[in-house]
Amino acid sequence: MDRSTRIRVAAWLFACCVLLFTMIVIGGITRLTRSGLSIVEWQPIAGALPPLNEAQWLETFEKYRQTPEYKQVNFGMSLAEFKGIFWWEYIHRLLGRLIGLVFFIPYAWFLLRKRLDRDSAWKLGLVFVLGAIQGAMGWYMVKSGLVDDPRVSHYRLSAHLGLAFAIFAAMFWIALDMLKPRLVPVSEPARRLGRVALTTALLVFVMILSGGLVAGIRAGYAYNTFPLMNGHWIPPEILLIEPWYLNFFNNMATVQFDHRTLAWILLVLIAGMWIASRSPALPARARFAAHFLLLAIALQFSLGVAALLLRVPVPLGAAHQGGAVLVLAALLWFAHELRRPEH
Repeated sequence: MDRSTRIRVAAWLFACCVLLFTMIVIGGITRLTRSGLSIVEWQPIAGALPPLNEAQWLETFEKYRQTPEYKQVNFGMSLAEFKGIFWWEYIHRLLGRLIGLVFFIPYAWFLLRKRLDRDSAWKLGLVFVLGAIQGAMGWYMVKSGLVDDPRVSHYRLSAHLGLAFAIFAAMFWIALDMLKPRLVPVSEPARRLGRVALTTALLVFVMILSGGLVAGIRAGYAYNTFPLMNGHWIPPEILLIEPWYLNFFNNMATVQFDHRTLAWILLVLIAGMWIASRSPALPARARFAAHFLLLAIALQFSLGVAALLLRVPVPLGAAHQGGAVLVLAALLWFAHELRRPEH
């Protein structure tokens, strides 16, 4: 693949990453405003158009009024209020469709023009399949809330969130590969630091999944003190549920404690990597990426604490979700620079 094509593919994938970042943030707003159950049907094609007149709005609203969420949570909601939650969910779904088109059309064009090598074509094809699975996972999640208990399954929510981050990571890494194809390895200490960065990226992914559990069981609305949890380093309710392992998924105290603990671990690990990156033996771009990584984790940690203390206001909650994308991207960038020579 020639360099010109690599640059075009990278630019296309970075554009997809920006759109996915936007969708992840809007997904956070959709969840925090309890908008996710406002559209009760999955219509991948017909659903691309919103209600266009009063009759269609009334029909859509009537379908929502039959749901348990309306009857138990939003009973008496006006049509105007319904429109307020409808638009967030609609924008979220519309962005999903847009990302699918923005990814598929250039991918098909590159394939038909035979601009992609076999390895890149397969990798990008897998990303497209993951995107299709993500659309189905989104509806699978919504369906779990259209029942007697109008809350989506926190397991499905975590899976939906985790899959979005996995797709982002795949596109971002492939784009970096396009800009800087693998040549000669850097020094062994730098490679070791790069492996630590990749391992830390996996830990970030675990923390993202734990954040999905925090959001799904609304654990962020409990223990709104920091650094202690209502006066305790380890809350006494942490193993309240039997059998014990369910506490890690269903217990507000345990789920929030795990999320906090992971945040501290990541803060220390990334600070250590930043200190190690001061070595002049590292490429200049890697040192620059380390600066961005330290800034990203400091911002994300601060957003998490602020959101907790203020009981998760929508702007802070959405910013915290977006901050996780920046931390993951910075880690991948840092790790990628340590796998390549400076040139």
